[in-house]
Amino acid sequence: MDKGLLNLLIVDDHAIVREGVKRAIQSSDRNLIVAEAASFAEAQARIALLPPDVVVIDIHLPDNSGLELVLWLRELSQTIGIVVFSMNNHPEYVLAAFDNGASAFIDKSSPVSELIDTIELAVRLPLQFHCKGWSQALTYRREKTTLTARELEILQQLPSGRTYIEMAEALFISESTLKTHLQSIYRKLDSRNRVEAINQARRLGILPTSDPNSTRP
Repeated sequence: MDKGLLNLLIVDDHAIVREGVKRAIQSSDRNLIVAEAASFAEAQARIALLPPDVVVIDIHLPDNSGLELVLWLRELSQTIGIVVFSMNNHPEYVLAAFDNGASAFIDKSSPVSELIDTIELAVRLPLQFHCKGWSQALTYRREKTTLTARELEILQQLPSGRTYIEMAEALFISESTLKTHLQSIYRKLDSRNRVEAINQARRLGILPTSDPNSTRP
């Protein structure tokens, strides 16, 4: 980590948690100036006054989801380190943290030294996601989004740029049947349209990531 002072914001509605993290960081040899916020709104106000270098965010806040704060922060800045710090490490939360632009996800039961190392990593590599349970989360997502053989065949056609009529003709099915399969594909991939489905499939490894625009910004 840079030897210069860095601003850290802890966003958690439990004062005991904020104080514990603050004391642990201040007792280390890291050059961090620590500020606190107990809610989504308070965090936004503090960030507006002094944009932090890194933010540690709990998922459950009294006035909004911490994951929404992650999304807001990442849209605000591509250089802020964002660490999601939660007791709930279910794959759905890990995946949501990644999708919303977090730099890392760490369980609150982790040693303080690990949290500090994660904070440092988030500062250095804010756009790379780090999480011990990442492989399990990806497995969970793949199993949840299992496509049929026909759906996989149609999905592989989507990046070709062909129209729906052209794809249907190539697959020897009607256009209406194609659209029925597409609705199922979009639902399973949690996508609203063709582009989102392609990008989601590439993130999951179902389609090759040949298009640089498919990666997370």
